[in-house]
Amino acid sequence: MLLTIDVGNTQTVVGVYDAGALHGSSAADGLVDHWRLSTDPVRTADELGVAIRSLMSGAGLDFDNDVSGVSICSGVPRLLAGLRQMVSRQLRFDPVVVGPGVKTGMPIHYDNPKEVGADRIANAVAAYDLYGGPTVVVDFGTGNNFDVISADGAFMGGAIAPGVEISLDALVGRASALSAVELVAPRSVIGKTTVESIQSGALYGFASMIDGMNNRFLAELGPAGVVATGGLAHVIAPIAETIDHVEPFLTLHGLRIVYERNQNR
Repeated sequence: MLLTIDVGNTQTVVGVYDAGALHGSSAADGLVDHWRLSTDPVRTADELGVAIRSLMSGAGLDFDNDVSGVSICSGVPRLLAGLRQMVSRQLRFDPVVVGPGVKTGMPIHYDNPKEVGADRIANAVAAYDLYGGPTVVVDFGTGNNFDVISADGAFMGGAIAPGVEISLDALVGRASALSAVELVAPRSVIGKTTVESIQSGALYGFASMIDGMNNRFLAELGPAGVVATGGLAHVIAPIAETIDHVEPFLTLHGLRIVYERNQNR
């Protein structure tokens, strides 16, 4: 089994792939199980091992005997160090970590390629594998990442904007008369209560921002596909007009591909 770990600033997604499964038309093909955890940068290597071991055990998987490889991308350096230590100590081999020196098969057309987040690279690799190019990836996380892949499979760049939840947290934190709300669609765009007004602004406002950015990308690229991923993709995608595909496990699929491309090294 291949253990894939996507460490975000807010959440960490762990997935286990059948290492022998063929790639299909979806990032979920071959995915045996997955879990979404809150990211805690102070977890030690031992705590990380206990957590992952427990999750796998609950799914009938044996951490020690079933895991034959590990692929990681992380935007949290402290937690990445703990994961490296956990894998080397408990599994007795080194993980593949997306970053400088790791073969991705994708040229990076960025002024400084080292600045590109590992999750953005994994998403781009996965999107091109599944849909070809040109393609725009929209990742709904702590920030909304837009990544653009060319027709010939190069990472061209993109944009980064504040995410839905962090924007809502800032709004509630700065406005004493407002409280946190559930991110569900209100009865109409014109909110009839304060809660519905916040929901309308958050959901329809961000959907309009997503569509506006995508239309600007498409104006430069020409016809292209748009793929959404991330924790809130399923909330925004149904009300956005420019999203063609939703792939909740896009980053994990990218980690699987990068792992495979580094097996002969």
